[in-house]
Amino acid sequence: MSQDNAKRRAAEAAIEHVNGGDVLGVGTGSTVNIFIDLLAEKRIRLEATVSSSDASSERLERHGYKVVDLNSAGTLDLYIDGADEADPHLRLIKGGGGALTREKIVAEASRRFVCIVDESKCVKRLGEFPLPIEVIPMARSMVARKLVAMGGQPKLREGCTTDNGNVILDVTGLELTDPIKVEAELNQFPGIVTVGLFARRGADLLIVGSADGVDTRRAGS
Repeated sequence: MSQDNAKRRAAEAAIEHVNGGDVLGVGTGSTVNIFIDLLAEKRIRLEATVSSSDASSERLERHGYKVVDLNSAGTLDLYIDGADEADPHLRLIKGGGGALTREKIVAEASRRFVCIVDESKCVKRLGEFPLPIEVIPMARSMVARKLVAMGGQPKLREGCTTDNGNVILDVTGLELTDPIKVEAELNQFPGIVTVGLFARRGADLLIVGSADGVDTRRAGS
């Protein structure tokens, strides 16, 4: 079974958690693109959507969905997004698509966060995927030196400017045995906008698509 088919299975399962009339938070990435297309295909009506990226906003609007600013939407009923890695505790690494800051904001503003992935994204411990960190451009070298001092190996993501006008450092080599602690530590660095660790606020539900079907995992279970 192809990876795309596994992603579609996860996206189809996530549709079951969407109620008509929801104010829905929508993330970014290939699996989310499938989810957005399925929303339209199944003609699910929503009060409004809040998107984590310009690309997702454009896709939603093409399908006729109303995209609103989070400031006017308030608390969201549900947030659907993918991940680059997910551990057994539903802690995540996100940001491969460059939208980590807005993704983290929308996740924080949502009552429930349902994460949709194919089985290749499931790991025993976070850290195989390089950790994305969004950085204010003037602080790039300073932040990189601090990351090296922590044991990390940062690499500038070439040709990437986020929707917020910042750059991304992709970092390997960090010890992520305690991702909540690392997330909190990195958040204190001046110049770091967001770290792609979703550990303090991980997913409430993880839907994993595979050749065998769909596996649903809940936080704390």
